[in-house]
Amino acid sequence: MTRRIRIGIDTGGTFTDVVAVDEGTGELVTTKTPSTPANPADGFLAGIDKVLDLLGATGADVEAVSHGTTVATNQLLEGKVGRLGFVTTAGYEAMLEIARQSVPDGYGNSYFWVKPNRIVPRDLVKGVEGRLDHTGAQVRPFDEAGAREVARWFRDHGVDTLGVCFLHAYADPSHEERMREILAEEHPRAVVSLSSEVLREYREFERATTVLVDAAVKPRLSAYVSNIKDRLTRYDDREIPFYVMKSNGGVLSADEVVHQPITTVLSGPAAGALGAGLIAREAGFDKVLTSDGGGTSTDVSVVIGGEPTLTTEGTVGRFPSKIPMIDVVTVGAGGGSIAWISPEGTLKVGPHSAGADPGPLCYGRGGTDVTITDAHVFLGRIPPHLLGGEIPLDVEAARAGIERLAKELELTPEACATGVLEISAWNQANALRQVTVKRGLDVRDFALTTFGGSGSLLLCRLVDVLGVPTVLVPPNPGNVSAFGLLTVDVKNDYVQTHVALADRLDPAAVARIVDDLTGQAAAALTREGFAADRHGFVRSADLRYFGQAFEVRVPVPDGPVTAATLDEVAGSFHAAHRALYGYDFAGDDDQQVEWVNLRVSGIGPIRRPEIPRHDPVAEPVVTPAGRRPVCFAAADGFVDTPVYRRTDLPPGATVDGPAIVEEFGSTVPLHPGFTARVDGFLNIIVTRKAQS
Repeated sequence: MTRRIRIGIDTGGTFTDVVAVDEGTGELVTTKTPSTPANPADGFLAGIDKVLDLLGATGADVEAVSHGTTVATNQLLEGKVGRLGFVTTAGYEAMLEIARQSVPDGYGNSYFWVKPNRIVPRDLVKGVEGRLDHTGAQVRPFDEAGAREVARWFRDHGVDTLGVCFLHAYADPSHEERMREILAEEHPRAVVSLSSEVLREYREFERATTVLVDAAVKPRLSAYVSNIKDRLTRYDDREIPFYVMKSNGGVLSADEVVHQPITTVLSGPAAGALGAGLIAREAGFDKVLTSDGGGTSTDVSVVIGGEPTLTTEGTVGRFPSKIPMIDVVTVGAGGGSIAWISPEGTLKVGPHSAGADPGPLCYGRGGTDVTITDAHVFLGRIPPHLLGGEIPLDVEAARAGIERLAKELELTPEACATGVLEISAWNQANALRQVTVKRGLDVRDFALTTFGGSGSLLLCRLVDVLGVPTVLVPPNPGNVSAFGLLTVDVKNDYVQTHVALADRLDPAAVARIVDDLTGQAAAALTREGFAADRHGFVRSADLRYFGQAFEVRVPVPDGPVTAATLDEVAGSFHAAHRALYGYDFAGDDDQQVEWVNLRVSGIGPIRRPEIPRHDPVAEPVVTPAGRRPVCFAAADGFVDTPVYRRTDLPPGATVDGPAIVEEFGSTVPLHPGFTARVDGFLNIIVTRKAQS
């Protein structure tokens, strides 16, 4: 009998994480395999082979595969956007150069700051005559002859990837659509992205950069996704449904995602935030900070009530991307992050990483730099092997590297290694403060969920630095992002700019726009195979006080759009503004509310795997699997420390630090003064011991 198996695969910088669920029995299997940076598809398929072997299944049993990919993310972080061309309205060719009046780190840095190169150099920007106003009315007709001349110029100069952004195309896309038709006729090999399809929203600079980022990642991502889709046929003659994680917390089929590649720029981190939020909510924690530590970086976010915080003001590397994405802050503090000495003689950690190849010194693959993993190995906080023994580690190579670095810094090896980890902990803590304190949230109101291969190694220091009361470590923490891929609905976002003061807003006009956006979302869900009775829609609007430069997003209730609906949305805006900024103008008739954008998200629900609950064991007996010397503080040196296998810890078990808890793919060092208990979902709950 054919089984129904869904597989989630998250490709990270060092490891590819795999989770599979048998929907018939509910059996959940997890595994990991080394990533293959030269061709990520190889590691992807190796992961499928491995998990199917563990399940005793074949490709005929696979119902669907969901994937979190870093292809677009890494391309942008590395700045490898290729040779792009930009087509815009004549007279606005300097749009990218003018950009926004902003300087990183504030205007005190303006004397030293050098404006980075634009995503498209000025000589590859071409203008086409034709002009619309902000309502979509035509001011000047589209110049077809000029458009053909521009298309031929890019063809003759070998520029094959193009972004098109005409002024006010969000109000009427006809000029952009005609430009694409002309490009197809004159320059058929060109890959083209239109701003009216990528981001139908005002603010020309952000719309231009977003469509250019979309165009830049389209060739590589399309080739990658198509390659995997084709290679999946080797498991079965049929076409296995293949979904790719989007930055907004949803997934999209491979066929559709190649037309919206920018939506994948935070694919992996988004899946991790969703998976961790779901696990923590089942365990009774509604306000959660997530910290996903991998081999290259650590990604942190906020999840409240199971829903991650979204933003449209995100950036990837130096490129702004104004699309809905989970609000994730990334810091270069992964297991492979390199420790180095600055020209001033101080110790630094990251953001550069040794990655998977050659990797840390202890990997024995030719690495030459000390990394965070080497510090953990030297201090005894992780075992001398990874993945349950599949990857042996060279402890002596790590020791030699730490000793060399310590000699340069004139420190003891123990002080050097703990110093590397202390810097990494503060880097992570500062990232967590960015998503809490800088957003007006009190970090002490949240539980911290740590996951990823390296995410839980410094949790005790994060408790002390941040003051969080509780840390939750899920089972198989290295595979939470892959698990999150199995919990994600299909989701598409649609936006339309409609700027109007609240007292002049016509409910019928708002209803027409909402209905149009809902129709687009419904059509996309139908293409994805969802019947009409399974369509879900979430409506929202961006509002601001008249004269403000930025908006606050608030929900729009379901049902007919009436004057009462608009008043309810305005009330929600006042409340949200007060929560964010500490004040509002709800009682001030002189301060007018302005509507800016209307949004609809179409959601196609999937069946989520159940997280099993276990009854606590009465008076559990917990026995260490072994002991080894571990250094938790340089001043105390190495202390004899019990080592526990996580699989030996039943629900209700308690372990006091100092201790080490090991499992396949992850380790939890429990410092002196901390205690850990196992709850009914097999999560490890870490708190500081009460002071007597």
